[in-house]
Amino acid sequence: MENRKRPLEAVLTPDDSFKTPEKKVSVVRQKDSDYMRWGVEETCRYLRREGLGEWEDTFRAQKITGVGLRYLKNADLEKIGIQCLGDQLNIQHSLGKLWQIETEPNKVFNDPIHGHVELHPLLIKIIDTPQFQRLRDLKQLGGAYFVFPGASHNRFEHSIGVGYLAGQLVQALNERQPELLISRRDILCVQIAGLCHDLGHGPFSHMFDGMFIPKARPGIVWKHETASLAMFDYLVSDNGLKPVMEQHGLVLPEDLDFIKEQIAGPQDINAVQGREVPARFAKWPYIGRAEDKSFLYDVVANKRNGIDVDKWDYFARDCHHLGIQNNFDYRRFLKFARVCKVDGQRNICTRDKEVGNLYDMFHTRNCLHRRAYQHKVCNIIETMITEAFLKADEHIKIEGSGGNIYTLSTAIDDMEAYTKLTDHVYGQILNSSSPELAEARQILRNITCRRLYKCLGQTQADKTLTVTQEMILRWEADLARSTPQNGVQDVRLKPEDFVVSVILMDYGMKEKNPINSVRFYCKDDPTTAIQIRKNQVSKLLPEHFAEQMIRVYFKKTDDRILDAAKKQFVQWCMNMNFSKPKDGDIIAPELTPLKASWSNNNEGEGGEAGSSTGVNSASVNGYKKAKTKLFLS
Repeated sequence: MENRKRPLEAVLTPDDSFKTPEKKVSVVRQKDSDYMRWGVEETCRYLRREGLGEWEDTFRAQKITGVGLRYLKNADLEKIGIQCLGDQLNIQHSLGKLWQIETEPNKVFNDPIHGHVELHPLLIKIIDTPQFQRLRDLKQLGGAYFVFPGASHNRFEHSIGVGYLAGQLVQALNERQPELLISRRDILCVQIAGLCHDLGHGPFSHMFDGMFIPKARPGIVWKHETASLAMFDYLVSDNGLKPVMEQHGLVLPEDLDFIKEQIAGPQDINAVQGREVPARFAKWPYIGRAEDKSFLYDVVANKRNGIDVDKWDYFARDCHHLGIQNNFDYRRFLKFARVCKVDGQRNICTRDKEVGNLYDMFHTRNCLHRRAYQHKVCNIIETMITEAFLKADEHIKIEGSGGNIYTLSTAIDDMEAYTKLTDHVYGQILNSSSPELAEARQILRNITCRRLYKCLGQTQADKTLTVTQEMILRWEADLARSTPQNGVQDVRLKPEDFVVSVILMDYGMKEKNPINSVRFYCKDDPTTAIQIRKNQVSKLLPEHFAEQMIRVYFKKTDDRILDAAKKQFVQWCMNMNFSKPKDGDIIAPELTPLKASWSNNNEGEGGEAGSSTGVNSASVNGYKKAKTKLFLS
């Protein structure tokens, strides 16, 4: 048996060691990365590098620049005097290198939403960093996982999906309209922006920047997009990626500016002081790309109308994990996307027949908010987690740059510390034995054991209110005082027993119809952008595109106290002239008839103009009828 050797062992001597062949890497050269900007001399220099210098004078005489290289055919070469087929093929082969991606092989991910996803090697370099891998530990839907068992997906896979879709959209435009002169640099930068747009999210995603930070640090204005820019800069510097980016054809710092502008919009001019700012900045707010590439800014985070690849991915991914039907198919949009000129700028447009599908897309967004993102139990759990984080804030220590120590709320000031802050802080508090974390730990234990705050109900004002934190505190105090005359007299509730939550449901642009900002083209003229008004589509579309809902939660769970709190909530709605809660007639049948505008005969016809503290004869008669009906039944 010892003499039986494998074939390689039989032929190799001790001095011969078998080595796995190294993967060949052909990296794109920076100087060829944006050939469409070449003049005649740059084109001639490229011919010399490719060993085609004999045709340099011919190209110079015809004034062929980089823009025209992609359109050169053999017939064109023959016209300018290059007759030999072999010479034509050599030239075409060399020119083809400019727009064919010649890098190491793409990596393939098997994604449950998009199937097999191929990503460029530079994107893989970014993914394989601690800053990006952190996204594996951030729940995409925050507290919704405590309500929807399937919603366990994270920001990691969402970001990969957005990066992939960004490339798909730009490549589709490039293939359909080569005159847009989209370069490999453009495609790569848009993909990187899609990949990195959510780097700045904190624990439990939107709960962190929407609920925790405003209460922990009320003196600052902070959004996760701001942190995404800081985290992206930290990712690039901490992992030494600038040389790698340049090897793959990016031009720095211009392309870094472009990537960040796609994520968070135009940068503050002060942020680029000390560098040469393009002269166009005075009339065009972006410095990453000129105005002729304006459509590229609509791909990842569309500030114009909200139709972007970020939504496409989270619609599909969230619906898949929540068990909710997704009515929007982004693949169809890809088929019809075109770039047209609108007011001097290039916008991404779609076919006129797709207008109904886009209304469905925004309706899907509204349904996801109504059924999942703003689900009342999801909101209650996130409210409780926020309270636990506030109580634990100063006791959670995170080491950042220079050995400095940060807390939960101050980690956003240092990206090294912020990289270490993920959803794991929940388990850190829950499983701690520190006396300082006792209150926070108890709140999280209540969540674990499903001892949750209760929702007293939901109401609406006649018109949208500008709500401040001071107003919410005042409302909570009013709720504690809104004891009905025939209410439980020995129950005394405190303002801190109530939590008022104000939720805005809209189509993405507050009260505006986002479709009014979309432009379409017709089959007969695909170059002209047109606007389609709502009354040209259907009479069944919504009249309003935003509504504000006011929810009240109650922290105590004792049945007797809870019943008293519900009646006080109904009385508070009457005092505030808000709409009647859905179950108001069940909660407080002795109260609701006292308000004339809450009568079932005229419900929805508008609220009373004045205060509801007075009781007229109609109200009294309504109360007597309701009382008689109640006892007869």
